[in-house]
Amino acid sequence: MPLPDFPPPKEILDMEPEELAPFVLRHLQKQREKLNRYNFTLPNDRELHETLGLDYDRYLKRLMEAWVWLEREGLVAPTPGEQGDWMYVTDRGRKIVTSEDFTAYRQAALFPGHFDPVLVRMVRPLFLRGDYETAVFRALKEVEVRVRAKGAFTNDDFGVDLMKKAFGPTGPLTDKKAPKAEQDRVRELFTGALGAFKNPASHREVRFDDPSEVIDVLSLANQLLRIVDRA
Repeated sequence: MPLPDFPPPKEILDMEPEELAPFVLRHLQKQREKLNRYNFTLPNDRELHETLGLDYDRYLKRLMEAWVWLEREGLVAPTPGEQGDWMYVTDRGRKIVTSEDFTAYRQAALFPGHFDPVLVRMVRPLFLRGDYETAVFRALKEVEVRVRAKGAFTNDDFGVDLMKKAFGPTGPLTDKKAPKAEQDRVRELFTGALGAFKNPASHREVRFDDPSEVIDVLSLANQLLRIVDRA
């Protein structure tokens, strides 16, 4: 028979490892016997084999790929002192075994570790809480703050106008060696980013429903910070 509490076998065939992994983890958490990557896939299930036909091998591979994903994320680990492939659900795995916690974990994994230290310290907690609007606002605010400091501007200089001054023809952060067209595009990149992502949140509620989209915006902010630091 198919594994209990799992999606239908034919749905499993099209699932990504990270999508199937929560089901595998919850299944493992319920097991009272020793865990092994080979004893949860029911490889000799004739009924399931007949249902899936030639896709049965693919079904087993999907389950194994989910198991390997759990290992890679440190949610299951080899049992100390045991020979062979015996495993256990780690403390980390037990903490996120509910679907809600697992969703939060997957979203946290989206946040790149190579981001600017300020973004990691100040923006990542907002992202993990799902406060995407504030996370985007805070990231673009850091761009503004750093441009102001690097260009020795005052607090009276802010927003799009600050970017125009900082990266204008005589601006202190403008790469004077770059072609004029490139200088103009960099200035437009900064003014566009603040105008599109920071300023709207200053005046109205901006909803972000897709964490991947938020990461895209944060990546843009991270790149802008790199440009400022190199200026």
